[in-house]
Parts: sequence; C-alpha cells; structure tokens
Amino acid sequence: MAARTWNVQQAGKALRFVQSLLCDLHPRDFAVEFWDGSRWPAEKNLFPRFTWKINNPEVLRTAVFDSNRQIALAEAYCCGDFDISGDMAAIFPLSDYLIEKKWTRAEKLRLMGLALTMPSGKSMRLAPAGSGLRGELHSRERDKRAVSYHYDVSNNFYALWLDNEMQYSAGYFDRPDETLENAQEKKLDYICRKLRLAPGERLLDIGCGWGGLIRHAARDFGVTALGITLSQQQLKWAEAHITQDGLSDRCTVRLRDYRDLDEAAGFDKIVSIGMVEHVGEQNLPEYFRQVFHLLRPSGLFLNSGIARAASRQNSQPGFTDLYIFPDCELVTISRLLGYAEAAGFEVEHIENLREHYRLTVLAWLRRLEKRQESAKRLVADLKYRMWRLYLAGSVYYFQKAKLELYHSLLLKPAR
Repeated sequence: MAARTWNVQQAGKALRFVQSLLCDLHPRDFAVEFWDGSRWPAEKNLFPRFTWKINNPEVLRTAVFDSNRQIALAEAYCCGDFDISGDMAAIFPLSDYLIEKKWTRAEKLRLMGLALTMPSGKSMRLAPAGSGLRGELHSRERDKRAVSYHYDVSNNFYALWLDNEMQYSAGYFDRPDETLENAQEKKLDYICRKLRLAPGERLLDIGCGWGGLIRHAARDFGVTALGITLSQQQLKWAEAHITQDGLSDRCTVRLRDYRDLDEAAGFDKIVSIGMVEHVGEQNLPEYFRQVFHLLRPSGLFLNSGIARAASRQNSQPGFTDLYIFPDCELVTISRLLGYAEAAGFEVEHIENLREHYRLTVLAWLRRLEKRQESAKRLVADLKYRMWRLYLAGSVYYFQKAKLELYHSLLLKPAR
C-alpha cells in the first residue's frame, strides 16, 4: 500500500491537520493513530473508547472538503483508508461532528494550507448498490433484485451473527444482558400472542425471512402457516428447516411478491416483520389494501417495521440507503398508520420497541466483529466493513431515537 512510503515527518503534518480539524470537539474520548504508528492520545483522564487509525491522508481532506462528507467518510472506511479499533458504535459523535461542522472562511483557509503540506493519496470510491438496479422504482422485478442484493449475500454469513433461528429483526429483551437467543425466542412468542393465534387458524407471513416465525407458530400455536419471500437463499434455508422440524404438513414457503398472492380462502391472521421498509411509500396504499383483501373479517394484522422519527428530516440518501438496503424507504409512524386506516384497518395497538432493536443490533455487531475472520472468508473484507459500519450506525441511530421500531396491530372490522 502506498501509505508505507509516507514518513514520520509527513505523519507529523497530518497530526497538525487533525488537531486543527478537531479543536472544537470535546470531550475527545478516542485516540488517533497514523500510518507510521505515531499516536495522538485521548484527552487527559479519558479512557479511549476507540482508535481512529488513519491509513491514507486523503481521508482527512475528505473530512473537510468533500461535498457529501457522510458518504465519502463511509466509503473511506469501507475501502480501508482508515480503520477503527475498539467500540465501532462510539465513532458516530465524531462522524456527526465532521459531517455537521461549519467552518468559517478563515478556518477553511487554514485547513487548506495544512492540507497542502500533507502527502497525496489516492482514494477508492464505491459504486452504490442501486446503480446496478434497473427498471421502475418498486416494480416487482426491481424489488426482487434489491431484496436479493441484501438477503442473498450468504446464509452462512448471516448465520455467523444472527441467532439460531436466523431472526433478522428485533428481539424482546427483559434485561440488557440477556442472550440474543433468549430475546429472539421471546420475540417470536410475543408476536404470536399479540396476534392471539389459535389452533387451526391460517397465518400468512409477508417477508418471512428464514422462516423462524412460521415454524414457531405452527409448532407452538397449532396454526397452518404460509410464508412468502423474494430471497432464494432464505427460501432454501426455510424449506430445509421446515422439513428438518417435521412441519411440512403445516408450514409452506413460497418465492412470491405480496402483490401476486391471491388466496380465495383468506387468512385469519397476517404478520409482516421488517418488510414494510422495502415497500416504498408510493406503494403503501396498495400494500395495505392487499393485506386487507387477504385477511378475513375480524382478522388481525401485525405490521412491524422501522420508522423515521418525526423530528428527523427526510434528507438525501445516506450510506445505508445507497450500499446496504437499496430502494429502502422509511416513513414516520403517523404516515404509515394513515395509509393503513385509508385501506379500512382499525388501529388496535401501537408499541415502540426502539430500545429492543438497539440491544439486538448491538448484539449482532459484537457477534460479527468476534467472527470477522470467518466473515471475511465468506464475503471478503469490503462486504465485512460495509456490514460492520451499517450495524454500528444502526446502534447509534436507535440509541439517539433517530430511528424507531413499531409494532402496529391492525384489525379488519367484521362489517
């Protein structure tokens, strides 16, 4: 790597740039390390929560002069221009500082002068995931490709850091130190009880993932369950485990778009966990009308999804939108419920499980980091870095209530 040719004197110039760059950031509870091993320690008496290891001086110019600093900094991490050792979720106050900082003209001129003294370095740029998608936004074919991009990475990769049931949604925690497996098992039971499932009922799971919920509902609540997904990898896993559990007479999974499902008999209960984010706001009226059509009178629909906090402006796409969940759209809970009511649903119960999702994503992050070498063998270093950054960012955004998670229990009236 070119960084090996940069000398101690050049690292000293980079240090002066960093000190000027972060002069207003307090408390600075992290250390900065340069390519030659030299360090700028955390502020006095503060334990460093992480170390920002700068491998390429170009990232420092990016932090000031790039027109979209959030995306540029995320790309710089993913491409190895810098590393983070320690608590990855703790980097986001630094990220916010760099993204939101408004420098005066004099400050910018000073930084420009310091930047000229630093060595030059080339920086890679990534191609957004959405750049490979073609067709009308949220068309059936495009949605299928967008889902495949994220969920068909590798079942073995997801198995490294999800729980044994491959639940890719928030667990339900009684206490912060509870195991992920316990929290996810309780989540499955909690959802089934919320739906008031009874033996002999028909359950539909829209976006069933790896099939954990329908297997739990069939095994422990005696229902007949159908799950639908757009992911070939999830379908393969779910079918294998349905057979393994001896549930083939009560559980079925299909590769099907929710818009193409037509069941004349209807369903007593319908559930959708973590799928509504992929629908797109323009399609939410159709989504709720379709679920309403498939549900029998007096039936319940539990819709669980991440919502954008009302206080958070709907700004330009961020790193997760571009590189992790292409075409994903988050709306506020008020807008979501408006579409549900317009379709004919009665809102029976709403619950915000934001803190449960923070604990879940934190557990995922720690498990992924613990198994990073296995992850890199499966998906390579770039994909590992992308997922590590996405999970760490999710921890921070749920902690700061920039993201929320709602269970919306909706009733189709008997009339």
